Amino acid sequence: MTWTELDWPALDRLRDGFLRGTAAAGPYWQSESALASYDLTFGERIGWKWDQVLRELQLRGWTPPAGPVLDWGCGSGVAARRVISFFGPAHFSEILLWDHEPLAADFAATAASREFPSLRATAVTPGFLQGDAPLGLLVVSHVLNELAAPALAELRALLARAAAVLWVEPGTHEVSRGLGWIREAVRGEYHVVAPCTHQNACPVFEEANARHWCHFFAPPPPEIFANPDWVKFGQRAGIDLRSLPYAFLALDRRPAASAPTALSRVIGRPEHFKPYARLLSCDATGLAELELPKRADPALFKQLDRTKAPLVYRWRREGLKILGGESLG
Repeated sequence: MTWTELDWPALDRLRDGFLRGTAAAGPYWQSESALASYDLTFGERIGWKWDQVLRELQLRGWTPPAGPVLDWGCGSGVAARRVISFFGPAHFSEILLWDHEPLAADFAATAASREFPSLRATAVTPGFLQGDAPLGLLVVSHVLNELAAPALAELRALLARAAAVLWVEPGTHEVSRGLGWIREAVRGEYHVVAPCTHQNACPVFEEANARHWCHFFAPPPPEIFANPDWVKFGQRAGIDLRSLPYAFLALDRRPAASAPTALSRVIGRPEHFKPYARLLSCDATGLAELELPKRADPALFKQLDRTKAPLVYRWRREGLKILGGESLG
């Protein structure tokens, strides 16, 4: 697929379904050209979110268990390919792909085989999902706002079989909080690797925090803004190429490796004003709206405004005032 070959009727249909929340109401993937066009455009933007999640997991010192990867609801398969590319194909034994549309699973398997010829890529059947054999790494991407109750139950059953889970979703209030409820349901079975810096109940669900949601922003590759194909795509699709909000969850059944203590994760984006920055920070003590006076640490003030790295910090605080801090990265 090239930019001049894009199947715009298919992309328009998919985009309309995403916006209306009706994408899964009927046949989703209707042709290989729809999948290839999606993979080059919308799928690549999802890939940039995965890139940021994987960078954060690397900062946390985490690697997935060796063995198979199952990409559930795979679509064009961009999520599994990003994971395998990041950690290296030698780390995995095979790629398993499932989608409610067999056409998509076959497309994803072909794309994975082309990118990683040393790995076996297989489109699995519903019977595989109904088994009870242990799974390796379960990869889930951008499905939560499309799942009916039976499909969600099927996915929850797979979580019970997985050794580890990487799950990325859009960064909306509703979807992020839905992912948070799944975290609450399974955190007794798993070590929560990220985005949390603690294993406690999620403070977002406290009554006082109802307006908040756990979301972050991925940086798009800077070169796309000088790329006429991406610029035209953004204009044609009505997309702000700068904005990539996401939510995610990384879970692992293995005992937690030693990690830096007293870490906090910034939720959303810091707000910068002339004399101070304001941010929402989550750590083992809960959610807190903190302020960093510019004069307290000018370098940190600038870093929070400009860094593209995941915002994981160890603060030096006095109450709700940040006196300084060190980034995990």
